[in-house]
Amino acid sequence: MNLNDIDQWKRRLDDLRPLPPEVTRNLREALVVNWTYHSNAIEGNTLTLLETKVVLEGITIGGKLLREHFEAINHRDAIYYLEDAVHNEEPLSEWQIRNLHRLVLKEIDNANAGIYRRTNVVIAGARHVPPDALQVPAQMHALLDWYASVQLHPVLRAVQLHADFVKIHPFTDGNGRTARLLLNLELLKAGYPAIVLPVQRRLAYYEALDAAHIDGDLAPFADLVADCLREAFAQYWHALRLEP
Repeated sequence: MNLNDIDQWKRRLDDLRPLPPEVTRNLREALVVNWTYHSNAIEGNTLTLLETKVVLEGITIGGKLLREHFEAINHRDAIYYLEDAVHNEEPLSEWQIRNLHRLVLKEIDNANAGIYRRTNVVIAGARHVPPDALQVPAQMHALLDWYASVQLHPVLRAVQLHADFVKIHPFTDGNGRTARLLLNLELLKAGYPAIVLPVQRRLAYYEALDAAHIDGDLAPFADLVADCLREAFAQYWHALRLEP
């Protein structure tokens, strides 16, 4: 990850603010659909990008599971909640994380929405085994203590927060979507654009997290996030008709 490049992109974008309202509106609408589609697709949701857009407009897709419709609607609502948290400058807290997760699983698994898991889990295909359920509250508390005390570049802090959250795997379901929401929450609070981790890079994403959890090597995941940030900034250059 080249933080100098990332900060240069941010300075360039900051110099262009305030952006034309129509550009901001168009980019946000595209982001909500793309972020929702890719984050859900990583977890196995079979809605296409176009189907996701239609569901978010209130139309039911024949032949698709009701759960898949809820996953799209819930994720959009979680993005709205996240945007409000950024606007109101709310500090990160376990309460906020639980609320995000509650939105992710609303009407899908209400009994476990926003509730730390009470059973042990194994992540299919991963070398890392999450901690015992009894350790989850203490580890989440420690994660928030770390977050409150650490002095890191905002992008690195977002990367570390995501990786450590997934390592704890505090909920029975919805951890990946919640982690990606938290990553973007941190980026947006620091003035960076939100990123979309594309489903096409799902294997690289999983491998990078496994390297972070087992080998203590955060570089592959940091590099993946940097690539996604490059794409996020590129959306702004395109919308503003600027050279990359």
